[in-house]
Amino acid sequence: MLLTFGQTLPLAVRTRWPAACLAVVGTSFAVHQCLGCPPTFGSLGLYIALYSVGAHQERLRRAVPLAAMGGYMVFGVALHKLGSPGDLIDYLLIYMVLAVVWGLGVLIRRQRGQEAARRHLSAQVAIAAERSRMARELHDVVTHHVTAMVVQAGAAQYLTASPDRLNDALDAINGTGRRALAELRFLLGVLEATGDAEPQERTPMPGRVADLVEQTRAGGQPVQLVEDGEQPAMAIGARLAAYRIVQESLTNAVKYAAGHQTLVRLAHTPGWTEVEVTTAGTADDTPESAVLRNGGPHVSGGRGLVGLRERVEMLGGEFAAGSRPEGGFRVHARIPAGGAS
Repeated sequence: MLLTFGQTLPLAVRTRWPAACLAVVGTSFAVHQCLGCPPTFGSLGLYIALYSVGAHQERLRRAVPLAAMGGYMVFGVALHKLGSPGDLIDYLLIYMVLAVVWGLGVLIRRQRGQEAARRHLSAQVAIAAERSRMARELHDVVTHHVTAMVVQAGAAQYLTASPDRLNDALDAINGTGRRALAELRFLLGVLEATGDAEPQERTPMPGRVADLVEQTRAGGQPVQLVEDGEQPAMAIGARLAAYRIVQESLTNAVKYAAGHQTLVRLAHTPGWTEVEVTTAGTADDTPESAVLRNGGPHVSGGRGLVGLRERVEMLGGEFAAGSRPEGGFRVHARIPAGGAS
């Protein structure tokens, strides 16, 4: 009974101390066999202990199996000296069975390690994607609002002779600054969050395109808004994508084609929303030509148009931007209302 307990009770700590468990169980099993005691269910403890060493042993992974092999050889010699009827083939077969049990534990441990590495890699990819998303949001917010404030402040210095118009310009700068602060506070709140919020709760609520157009128009850029159809119930990501497209396009129009007429067109259908922003101008005076002069479409740190394309394609939509044959620049996007991603 004591030897049976020695082969079974140590299994309670087989995952925490697998090597010690195997040592106690293996010794009890060897003494049990050498004394010629009748076999009991406790003999299964040796196989479980060997499996546990392969599956849970972290330190001395090679030394423990080698020690076990040496112990098995001593055990075989002892049985032979005591007159065991088994021959060399019997001992080899038993050894192969024990090796297979240990190898099964090693295979399980490797699979667990690969799964942990995969989860870690997935977490790193998710972190990188979230950082990229936040970088796009910061670019869109800062670039648009700061550009609008610079343009409005530049125009205000020429309105000192018209107090009413100067007050309007200062009010526009004040409103733009407040909107920028509100969006930046939201983004900073997301960065400081613990990660418990749902994805939609981490997405800033988009504003109204009409407000963007009015804000840009107040800065001196001629902008016209045309909206066709009734806006469907859009997912937050799809609404935000449409808003950012108009925001970035108007920012580029102010920066690279100041004073040229800009047309913003929204076309709604039950399943899709089309966004088109067209800026008039010559072949050498368009947002695209200015972007190319600044080193290609990766201007502003690789965001801007590239970020818009990534945002729309991630939702399952289509995006195109380029100069028009008759002059000017056109940005067009087709966004699914529900967001396909």
